Amino acid sequence: MAKCDACGSDENMPYNCQHCGGTYCGDHRLPENHDCPSLRDWNDPEGVFDSGFDASIDSDDSAGASLGGSRGLFERLTGVFGPGGPVSYFRNNLSYLFLAVAVVVFALQNVALLALDRTAWRAIFTLSTANPEYVWTWLVSVFSHGSAAHLLFNGIALYFFGPIVERQVGSKKFAALFLASGVVAGLGQVGVGLLTNEAVAVLGASGAIMAIMGVLAITSPELRVLVFFVIPMSIRTLTVLFAAFSIFAFVSNGGILDGVAHFAHLVGLVIGLWYGNRIKDRITRGPKRLNLGPGRGGPGGPGGPGRFP
Repeated sequence: MAKCDACGSDENMPYNCQHCGGTYCGDHRLPENHDCPSLRDWNDPEGVFDSGFDASIDSDDSAGASLGGSRGLFERLTGVFGPGGPVSYFRNNLSYLFLAVAVVVFALQNVALLALDRTAWRAIFTLSTANPEYVWTWLVSVFSHGSAAHLLFNGIALYFFGPIVERQVGSKKFAALFLASGVVAGLGQVGVGLLTNEAVAVLGASGAIMAIMGVLAITSPELRVLVFFVIPMSIRTLTVLFAAFSIFAFVSNGGILDGVAHFAHLVGLVIGLWYGNRIKDRITRGPKRLNLGPGRGGPGGPGGPGRFP
């Protein structure tokens, strides 16, 4: 389900304007019905579309002088944030944007390793029991990863599963789900470390990925996934297998095994299941089949065995 950019109504079958890229309901799908910016770009030398009704407004120099500043600012803002503006291209594409951010942050992590010691590096990129009050790490840690494999496995999951959930709930709610579940999952793992007096440093989007899988397990339980492009199973079965492994690893190993924050996975999954159950009656079903590439079936969960430098 998506929202109409013109009236804000929820639409199960939205229309996308080919000119400005916006999303609209049936009443506003035509360019002239949503004030499409492309209308201003049409070549109209004879003034066919201009009735001349507003000519007096345009010719009033005093009015133009008094309103020019605010009008110009408004047009610049709507040009950036409105339909057809640069920001509009991120709508329905936040999954890929978040993946790109994770790649950039991973590059910055490696650059920082050359200039900083490990203590300073962890203070910037990881959410830890040593400094849980470093609020910026709550969010930065979601986009940070401990290894290239860690980033690859999370990236594959986000690439395939993220857009499905984003189309179901809309970009704004998807962003809130991804960021909130990632932060809460990390804080949950750190909380366990503080309770058990164990030093913990968390990074990676695995908690957010598990939330996405939890949503799909409720809203699209029969979505067929081909793990390694060979092994068929439903998204519900895949989620249950990951959950079972995380529970077993958490109970038998105190929460962390080979650098994998299993309790964070479980926290993210619970958030996803709760949210999926909350919205399941208000959304359309996703695709019926999905090819899932290498890296998703590993025993380390969606994030894989992320290790810290």
